[in-house]
Amino acid sequence: MILFKNAEVFAPDYLGKKDVFIAGKQIVAIEDSIELPASLKVEVVDATGLKMIPGLLDAHVHIAGAGGEGGPATRTPEMQLSMMLEGGVTTVIGCLGTDGFGRTPESVLMKVKALRQEGVSAWMYIGSYQVPTPTFFGDVGRDITLIEEIIGVGEIAISDHRSSQPTTPELIRLVEHARVGGMLGGKAGIVNMHMGDAQDPFRPIHEAVEKSELKYKQFYPTHVNRNDYIFEDAKEYGKKGYVDITASSYPFFPQYEIKPAKAIKQLVEAGVPIEHITMTSDACGSLPDFDKDGNLIQLDMGMPKSIFDEMVDAVRQEQMPLQEAVKTVTSNVADILKLSQKGRVAVGKDADVVLLDANFEIRHLTAMGRMMTRDGKMIVKGTYER
Repeated sequence: MILFKNAEVFAPDYLGKKDVFIAGKQIVAIEDSIELPASLKVEVVDATGLKMIPGLLDAHVHIAGAGGEGGPATRTPEMQLSMMLEGGVTTVIGCLGTDGFGRTPESVLMKVKALRQEGVSAWMYIGSYQVPTPTFFGDVGRDITLIEEIIGVGEIAISDHRSSQPTTPELIRLVEHARVGGMLGGKAGIVNMHMGDAQDPFRPIHEAVEKSELKYKQFYPTHVNRNDYIFEDAKEYGKKGYVDITASSYPFFPQYEIKPAKAIKQLVEAGVPIEHITMTSDACGSLPDFDKDGNLIQLDMGMPKSIFDEMVDAVRQEQMPLQEAVKTVTSNVADILKLSQKGRVAVGKDADVVLLDANFEIRHLTAMGRMMTRDGKMIVKGTYER
């Protein structure tokens, strides 16, 4: 049991200074003042001067490794637990990505299970860039329905030279099966769409919606800040559906990309509801750059901490209220993916909280009620970390 005293709580909505009591894996009380019997064994943490926010949700992470665009030696390694914790991330959604041939859903699923065993929360998308996409049971709907850890499909590539260029009927069938699987399994059943650099990049989604009964909110397009023209389209698309900003690639491609913190503010100024905007890292995925002939000329790898850094920059550099910036990496993600126990500091929710000092440094972090970072020091690491 942990009692945080006198924290300034952003839940993400501002609640003021509160005491927050955690017992087991959940938040059990939030009050102006909580006094407990001296006989009760509780870790009491003085949070005076600290801001409490929900643990971050990173909804697009290549947890089992990815990449390979430059050959076998360019395959990226698995994500380590410490990579999450250093960025205040307590929940991840894993995915395959480009390599649906040499990597399999089995590796992602086992990594989900491993992260859960190490004390954080994890789910996954079934599939990869390709359509038809790899599955466990031969259909994405069956996988979502029957496998607890699978909440949606992705990332499916469109408008990209690495895409399998699914036809409109193929895309409709995929998304409809994901939707029904979500209904039957009590999941989001959403489809995470990798958006490439082609002109008019949202056209495949528009055509699928126009020629079916599907709604825009069944799609979850990511990388919408990858260049100026897709970002301009995202300002209109985001009024109808969700848009996801990629954080980890910005430092590597500033000549192309819109800085994530700036992108959040500009989307809001363009009239996109803040609830439609999320930010993910694309961590442990490769960050390739290709020339006009499709040849690989640069390759880097992203980290989960990028969403934390850009959230802070949205507050410090873009002058956004903290509670608004926090929503893009907490409650918005939880709502879109129907993870009802996540994304908020509230009674009955999972005890995933992060406490920040005046310099936005992480002082304390709990995941599922367990203290993982205390007094600025990470006290829990992954199985093979030292």
